[in-house]
Amino acid sequence: MTVQYVLPDMPYDYGALEPAITGEILELHHSKHHAAYVKGANDTLDRLAETRDKGDFSGLVGLEKTFAFNLSGHVLHTIFWENLSPDGGDRPEGELSAAIDEHFGSFEAFGKQLTSATATVQGSGWGVLAWEPLSRRLVVEQVYDHHGNVGMNTTPLLVFDAWEHAYYLQYRNVRPDYVQKLWNLVDWTDVTRRFDAARAGQTGLAAPAR
Repeated sequence: MTVQYVLPDMPYDYGALEPAITGEILELHHSKHHAAYVKGANDTLDRLAETRDKGDFSGLVGLEKTFAFNLSGHVLHTIFWENLSPDGGDRPEGELSAAIDEHFGSFEAFGKQLTSATATVQGSGWGVLAWEPLSRRLVVEQVYDHHGNVGMNTTPLLVFDAWEHAYYLQYRNVRPDYVQKLWNLVDWTDVTRRFDAARAGQTGLAAPAR
């Protein structure tokens, strides 16, 4: 197997986000769930290669869906870890703050929309603040599982994981309480860096070089 994707190291210790997220949850989330998406993406690439070698594309639809699911899970989790910080919280400044006011009316209105999008996503998924370059505006999206219901042209800037494995051991079925705690961890420096890169036409989903 040729490894195409690698599980990134965490930018902080597993216990660094306590009490908002326990070290136990973070370790399981990163070392088991995120790792499974990385492995799934790599394994599916191998199966796609075998499909091409054999010239048998009867299972292609399922493989393409599996690849999209796992790769999107890997990308979103990579952004999620970078979006959070034990020194996070407060609110953005400068041009990102101005853009939020312009496109949502106020930071408070934006916060309520992203909170609601994350808390009410059906089943498993994500709430996402994204940049849409066609209209050059910020939008909030609901991601179903890892890759459904997302504008094709958007770049995620801030992502909130709403899968049960992200919070259930600590918050049980009260997802809104978990989402409220995430706001205390947001690294607005990272979000601003992504915002600046997206506006400059850098549409890649990985964190820009620091």
